[in-house]
Amino acid sequence: MNPKTNSQQAPVLGAEAIALLERLSNAVAVSGDEGEVRAIVLEQVKPHADEVKVDALGNVLVTRKAKTKNALRIMLAAHMDEIGFMLVDEEEDGLYRFATVGGIDVRQLVGKPVWVGKQHAPGIIGARPIHLTTRDERAHSIPLDQLRIDLGLNGKAKVGDRATFATTFRQSGPSLVGKALDNRFGVATLIELLKQAPQNVDLLLAFTVQEEVGLRGARVAAYAFAPDAAIAVDSTPAVDLPMWDGSENNKFNCRLDGGPAIYVADSGTLSDPRLIRHLSQTGDELGIPYQFRQPGGGGTDAGAIHKTRSGVPSISVSVPGRYAHSAVLIGRLADWQNTFNLLHAGISRMTRALFEQPR
Repeated sequence: MNPKTNSQQAPVLGAEAIALLERLSNAVAVSGDEGEVRAIVLEQVKPHADEVKVDALGNVLVTRKAKTKNALRIMLAAHMDEIGFMLVDEEEDGLYRFATVGGIDVRQLVGKPVWVGKQHAPGIIGARPIHLTTRDERAHSIPLDQLRIDLGLNGKAKVGDRATFATTFRQSGPSLVGKALDNRFGVATLIELLKQAPQNVDLLLAFTVQEEVGLRGARVAAYAFAPDAAIAVDSTPAVDLPMWDGSENNKFNCRLDGGPAIYVADSGTLSDPRLIRHLSQTGDELGIPYQFRQPGGGGTDAGAIHKTRSGVPSISVSVPGRYAHSAVLIGRLADWQNTFNLLHAGISRMTRALFEQPR
């Protein structure tokens, strides 16, 4: 970053911010039961906000007013929920049938430790050992209806309880490792932006629910805020590993160590070209690394926000991470820092003239 051209240099995401991310990652907040993360968010935002609301779906809606008149209303959204499981039937001896919540590859589940319910009761997704399976059975993945969460002989839970992977957050050199960093990266980023809020816009922060099952919270949050523009802040898969057969990897969405991923298009949104230009020019002029997420599948809260009311100019900016929607995600501290830097600088430079340009 060039300090000569950045009059509002973003603060460093240091030990305090990483500790916040750790708390958020270790919290259990499977879609529809986001209370643990919501409690952390409320604790963090209330000292810095002009207004805080929790709406009927459980979104946390935060407003920080500008220091100028007739300011733009800029919405940033980050979803609080994570993928996981819901207990659907109790069997004997602490065994529970379960359903998946959000996009999960069932092939990855066997043998995984999980936390169940609000008490984080430890459990295991079990399967017969290899010694007791046939060759034919080993040639196929175990279907979901044959898997059980085992809480042990005296383990108790109830139908409807959520469960998630029992992965504890840690920092490993330049990497940040944990569960649900999709999208606790985004949640922590919005909290840090509020603490160092740009003064030129009304900052509207939506900590949304139920993104992983259909962008449900974002739709009502955007309707309530009626913003002039919106940015969905998320994490996106970094499909950047070598191909198993040694061939060139030409299917990557983005890469670790490339900076924040600016979306041009995904399965739900064609990003507003004015916002694409604005953020990329900001990065170029201030020396903030960034990359363009390759168009393709997936989506963010922007998919619901941009269709709200009479339309909202929208874009997504994501922290890249490996192994998304599994028991662990690996991201880089530098990519998170540069995501924060780009958002802070980009918002600080926004004016009404930006949106008076043709799309």
